[in-house]
Amino acid sequence: MATIKMFGLDGSEKGAVEVKDEALVLDRGEQAVRDAVVARAAGLRAGTASTLSKGEVNGSNKKPWKQKGTGRARSGLKQSPVWRGGGVAFGPHPRDYSLKLNKKVARLAFRRALSDRISDGSLVIVEDLSLPAPKTKELVKVLKALDAENALLVVKAADDTLTRASANLPEVEVAVAARASIYQVLLHRKVVVARAAWEDLAARLDAPAKKETVA
Repeated sequence: MATIKMFGLDGSEKGAVEVKDEALVLDRGEQAVRDAVVARAAGLRAGTASTLSKGEVNGSNKKPWKQKGTGRARSGLKQSPVWRGGGVAFGPHPRDYSLKLNKKVARLAFRRALSDRISDGSLVIVEDLSLPAPKTKELVKVLKALDAENALLVVKAADDTLTRASANLPEVEVAVAARASIYQVLLHRKVVVARAAWEDLAARLDAPAKKETVA
């Protein structure tokens, strides 16, 4: 049975939380993790690059000069891609780069990523992540005590105080346990989970996928 160390905000150990071995996914899911990360990165692409083809460039279709007898190369229209100011041949056009990710694959990817964090000891639990005031220096003090300057802070519900305190820390991010993404779990060196939020995170790790019924 795997164990996760639990700490206080001052960095002192407060015990450990046990995780059933069968809940961890360490023997499969590597490709699912890759697919999830690629799908997330692809979804962030704007896909707004656009060029004009020769048919979209303003201008008449009048032939610049007659076909023969001038000594010049023949030309059909001024919008030709070979002319300056003409259209672009095979240029980019707006497109959607997003990729579809199967729900079961996404769930497996999250379980594998979280299992790896638990296995290598980079996921820890703290008794309480609430701060008395939205002060960055207070949060920095807590993170130093936990040796987690680059961390994902996972809470039970949205915490405005904690979010404001972390706003000036580019390597710190706050996420709600029920909505934390695989990319957030992988991005940071350490995952710090509030004790109250661990139940929601453990449910995503351990709960079996619901079977769809066909009427």
